[in-house]
Amino acid sequence: MADRPPQTTRPAQHEPEHREPDPPRDAGRLDGSSAGDAGILAETGPLEEEPAKRDIIDLREPREGLPPVTSTPQALAEAISRLAAGRGPVAVDAERASGYRYGQRAYLVQLRRAEAGTVLIDPVSCPDLSELDAALAGVEAVLHAASQDLPCLAEIGYRPRALFDTELAGRLLGYPRVALGTMLEEVLGFRLAKEHSAADWSIRPLSAEMLKYAALDVEVLTDLRDALAVQLAEQGKDEWARQEFAAIAAAPASLPRPDPWRRTSGIHRVRSRRGLAIVRELWDARDAVAQEADVSPRRVLADAAIIEAARLQPTDRAQLDRIPGFSARHARRQATAWLAAVRRARELPDAGLPDITGTGVNTGPPPAHRWGERDPDAAARLAAAREVVNALSAEHGTPAENLISPDAVRRLSWEPPDPPDEAAIAAALAGYGARPWQTELIAGQVARAWANPAPAKRPETSEAPEPPASLGET
Repeated sequence: MADRPPQTTRPAQHEPEHREPDPPRDAGRLDGSSAGDAGILAETGPLEEEPAKRDIIDLREPREGLPPVTSTPQALAEAISRLAAGRGPVAVDAERASGYRYGQRAYLVQLRRAEAGTVLIDPVSCPDLSELDAALAGVEAVLHAASQDLPCLAEIGYRPRALFDTELAGRLLGYPRVALGTMLEEVLGFRLAKEHSAADWSIRPLSAEMLKYAALDVEVLTDLRDALAVQLAEQGKDEWARQEFAAIAAAPASLPRPDPWRRTSGIHRVRSRRGLAIVRELWDARDAVAQEADVSPRRVLADAAIIEAARLQPTDRAQLDRIPGFSARHARRQATAWLAAVRRARELPDAGLPDITGTGVNTGPPPAHRWGERDPDAAARLAAAREVVNALSAEHGTPAENLISPDAVRRLSWEPPDPPDEAAIAAALAGYGARPWQTELIAGQVARAWANPAPAKRPETSEAPEPPASLGET
């Protein structure tokens, strides 16, 4: 996992598993002060001395030592038996080779459960974890940023039925930074190393340092889960979290994104349909090369090179080679394919060119900045709904996007139910994927905001007011 904080040189020591979690922060305060402090702070102002910071403990060695990598059917069966006999939730993580290999497959799976210890599984040698899935069917899986790891785990047969996402819990609780390393340090006082956060996990054999890093990622993940569960209960958000986690676990596999080439970095610089066609053809050619070679597409050809080719539209090899990125050794090998892609785009009839805005791909409402001209009433509804969500976000200390999907708010405001009462708004939001806790929190307030629009604000002016008319004027 990425985004670890820097290390110190303190000795490697940490407390036994399932220790008592640190006391949670006050339910309504993200600064750590208690409710009773509020009156004191209001009367006397900020305290002159900040409370002493806790000691931070570096995690450098797994507590039972580095476990062997499970890479044979017999070793996998033994590991599954040990995990099945363990106690409590199972901490789960997966390491991928993003930026190195094609796709998002798992190259190492780490699990840890009380009374079972840590298990490291090589999914290249053991590509079928369906027996693990069956053995842990009733066990809660604890993951950090579960939506990132669940797809690659599902590919090898492990699909948790119940889960606890420590990253999402941190968001609901209002933590400003929710990377695993940051949360472990802030909540538990543990610090993880970060040297291998962007490593190529597809290499074999994996070094002992990489394996140690991977084992430590699940070392205290369950402890973090326990501490966050206490805080969720203290803030009255445990039911919110339960519904969110259930939705993640039950979510179907994501469908392929329509027109994935439109996510090419810098595509906003391409302003013609012919240029977009070149982006599309080069993107498809690059993807085919990358898939065949099992390397990350961006290691084949950079996005910036595709965008520049779309703007310059080269007609021969010499022009292509002058575009930064195409002259690199690995890109020159495919020069014929790149020129063929550009040629195909240049020869397309107008009817075959992609639309500038992607019309026909996005079935949602138009961009919100255009609403004022196209539908002023919808723009007013959107502004009122956003004001409601932002106010609730401030009240509950939870990011607005976690209170309700911004896309759901846009769709609701663009096509409101008739009549737009609380029940109808709740039903519409549920249709857009909102959970019951979200509709209960938001629907009524949006209905009231729409029924009682705020008065239009008078335009501000710095000019002095007109003097009153004299008695002699008519």
